[in-house]
Amino acid sequence: MKSRSATLFAALLGVIAIMSFFPVSSGSAEKPKKSGVPVVAEGKTIKIDYTLKVDGKIVDTSKGKGPLEFKVGSRQMIPGFEKAVMGMKVGEKKTFTVSPKDGFGPEDPKAIQTVPRSQLSPDVKPVVGMKLSGKAKDGRRISAKVIAVKKDEIVVNLNHPLAGKTLNFDVEVVAIN
Repeated sequence: MKSRSATLFAALLGVIAIMSFFPVSSGSAEKPKKSGVPVVAEGKTIKIDYTLKVDGKIVDTSKGKGPLEFKVGSRQMIPGFEKAVMGMKVGEKKTFTVSPKDGFGPEDPKAIQTVPRSQLSPDVKPVVGMKLSGKAKDGRRISAKVIAVKKDEIVVNLNHPLAGKTLNFDVEVVAIN
């Protein structure tokens, strides 16, 4: 039996154009200087401890979860984050800000979609603020937030929750391989 979210997204996928949550950077990152000490560079796998704040509130952190590991240049991270950690060394700490342009992009008005309620399973009772998730036809995971419930339709926002937000990071490089 499908969950309510899965049933809702099965209906939504037929009428919603899926938006990309991770914009591609058009600039090229500067190459760090070689000094014999390992530095964060494209192709390196690094581990970092981080705290992400938006509007002064912590929205994500590695504290209590262990360091975040990723391969630099593999597009696993937002462009502004990768650019900011380039050239850092193990043990180095840094605080930086990532603009929406280099983060999750601006809010896209086309990502606000109206869906007829008749396409929803009768057991789905959408409410404002409800978060829904599912998979796109290509297998990517997508999420949406219900922003309005009307008699015959619902309105969902497919923008990434951090789209349009300025991101403030505190990071420390833990390892470089």
